[in-house]
Amino acid sequence: MDHSNNVTVFILLGLSKNKNIEILCFVLFLFCYLAIWIGNLLIMISIMCSQLIEQPMYFFLNYLSVSDLCYTSTVTPKLMTDLLAERKTISYSNCMTQLFTTHLFGGIEIFILTGMAYDRYVAICKPLHYTIIMSRQRCNAIIAACCTGAFIHSTTQFLLTIFLPFCGPNEIDHYFCDVYPLLKLACSNTHAIGLLVIANSGLIALVTFAVLMLSYCFILCSIRAYSAQSRSKALATCTSHLTVVVLFFAPALFIYLRPATTFPEDKVLALFYTIIAPMFNPLIYTLRNTEMKNALRRVWCHHALLEGK
Repeated sequence: MDHSNNVTVFILLGLSKNKNIEILCFVLFLFCYLAIWIGNLLIMISIMCSQLIEQPMYFFLNYLSVSDLCYTSTVTPKLMTDLLAERKTISYSNCMTQLFTTHLFGGIEIFILTGMAYDRYVAICKPLHYTIIMSRQRCNAIIAACCTGAFIHSTTQFLLTIFLPFCGPNEIDHYFCDVYPLLKLACSNTHAIGLLVIANSGLIALVTFAVLMLSYCFILCSIRAYSAQSRSKALATCTSHLTVVVLFFAPALFIYLRPATTFPEDKVLALFYTIIAPMFNPLIYTLRNTEMKNALRRVWCHHALLEGK
């Protein structure tokens, strides 16, 4: 690897060259990052300290919150540091590490969303067999499959990139290390690797998105026979899930399901699945969910009463 690679440090061009815009972005992303941590920690503590952890939907939501925190933490702290720095650099090894971890936790999030859709499908379409199908053993197996699939995906992305020769220039037109901006810098023909990236990231995102949409179509068809109250509750849950799915998948599909080219808009679109979606997940899953709001009140009111004593 060393004999064909003359680059030891990459320069990240970031979101803007205007210092005032960078300071404004720093304040905005600091608020977003704090909101991500506070919101997801509230969800995790409320689920784990209540009976909700026994329900598969909240079992998956707990892991989604964990993956949200890990995923956004691979990108956001570095982005905020660079917004205040004069020279935005990242070492070759840290760049490859960021590439691997971003796709690992991003992959876990995608697959957990699929697991949550499967859980809602079973709950609504096969309610009499729900407790048997979605046993704790099955839920653990789904989480294990999510982590395994994400590891295979990120390892593939890593191996496609780690052996690329970089001879210069070393300026990445992005705010984090991703495959397409790195392919643009490689001093070799990357057409075949670009197709492999589409087959890996693009098709995974497309197939997962199609499966999610298909599962929700089955759900919507099934709830037509339900009572108005049950239909309203099912629709509220599915709407929450679909909002998260669209926020995450729409920009990801635009970026990865195309030839290995980069556009200036990619950086803005990437903000949706690296920062915006993880920030809105807690709001979407709590404000539209009565059980989650009740759990939040019980846990935190009980904590406040204990402190008062």
